[in-house]
Amino acid sequence: MGGSPKALIPFGGRPLIEHIAETLRSVLPDCLVVTNTPELYGSLGLPMVGDVFPESGSLGGIYSGLRAASGDAALCVACDMPFLSAPLVAHLAGRAAEADVVIPDAGGELQTLHAVYGKSCLPAMERRLRAGQLRIVGFFDDVRVVRVPADVVQRFVAPDVAFMNLNTPEDLARARALWGRSPAGAAGGASPSAPSGEGTVG
Repeated sequence: MGGSPKALIPFGGRPLIEHIAETLRSVLPDCLVVTNTPELYGSLGLPMVGDVFPESGSLGGIYSGLRAASGDAALCVACDMPFLSAPLVAHLAGRAAEADVVIPDAGGELQTLHAVYGKSCLPAMERRLRAGQLRIVGFFDDVRVVRVPADVVQRFVAPDVAFMNLNTPEDLARARALWGRSPAGAAGGASPSAPSGEGTVG
């Protein structure tokens, strides 16, 4: 949108990524940012890593962040999700030991950019990346996956709010309107990991 990184879109008086990082930091002990332009995000004060496999899309970003994470798993979120819910993040992170992937399933749509990935996924991810097979769900048949259904997500925040991202100017306008109507300027406790774990933003 407008040629600027979505992470830096002004939202609620500051860059969007600051809200995301704040929410993750409120729940998880460690966070990092996956980016190939670290000079843009120095103000966050977070560790940053570049793509191990350049031009490999979101799968490459997840792989890079997960490989660099200090723990056994990482909760990975996109950089354009203004309404992350801290309670939902905590719930997902707290279930990390249940499977290799812990992922919300909202109405049959897997939220691959709002999910927990264990380091046990790295070999399967790498095989796909080296083969140029970049669909995130493509490696799921090779690992253990726990789906978190929409009714569980709903206990914390409305799924259509929690997983809203900003792909178009219309999405941005809708998100800003929702932000303005919410009591604390954010929905569902949003503010971006307390169980042990790491959050990655990319």
